[in-house]
Amino acid sequence: MGLVENPFFARLFIRIGARNEARGQAELRKELLAGLTGHVVEVGAGTGLNFPHYPPTVERVTAVEPEPTLQEKAVEAARGAPVPIDVVDGLADALPVGTGSADAVVVSGVLCSVADPAAALTEFRRVLRPGRELRFFEHVRSGDAVRGRWQDVANLVWPHLMGGCHPNRDTVSALRRAGFDLVRLRELIFPPGAKVSVVATRVLGVARPR
Repeated sequence: MGLVENPFFARLFIRIGARNEARGQAELRKELLAGLTGHVVEVGAGTGLNFPHYPPTVERVTAVEPEPTLQEKAVEAARGAPVPIDVVDGLADALPVGTGSADAVVVSGVLCSVADPAAALTEFRRVLRPGRELRFFEHVRSGDAVRGRWQDVANLVWPHLMGGCHPNRDTVSALRRAGFDLVRLRELIFPPGAKVSVVATRVLGVARPR
């Protein structure tokens, strides 16, 4: 499938990711993954920040990460994970797993940066077993008019600096258009109290294909 190299973004991700974990994001990851079972497909695993938080009820994780520097870090993190994790190359709209083979798909900070969110969500539906779920923790366009306009302006340059990340995507609407029903949805600001960050508006939740 071929790796997708972005060394500048990878180095930045590693630095920012570690800082955010210490600021409380680790607890949000625990909430994201709580109660999962069976075979989980994590899309855009990055450096493996979710890995320590998988519950023991998970039998195995297929962690998909196309960027080579991040993939290398994820392989290291998988060695110390509490559940078996296989880190593989792949893209969100072309996952290297069988149809109907996943008990859950997990994404965190992914749908903001994929080239075609609709195609990615269609692929997630393909790999999910009937009645199973998508877990998501994503930053989105704010419903606040002032913050939302600031995100729209930032979107003119942000994707070029941050590995294709778009700060103003309406991911919740995209989920509904792709045929997902929202089972649980929590909106939050991270870090708490952030005033100027274009990626502070977050959603954390669960969705199931109709």
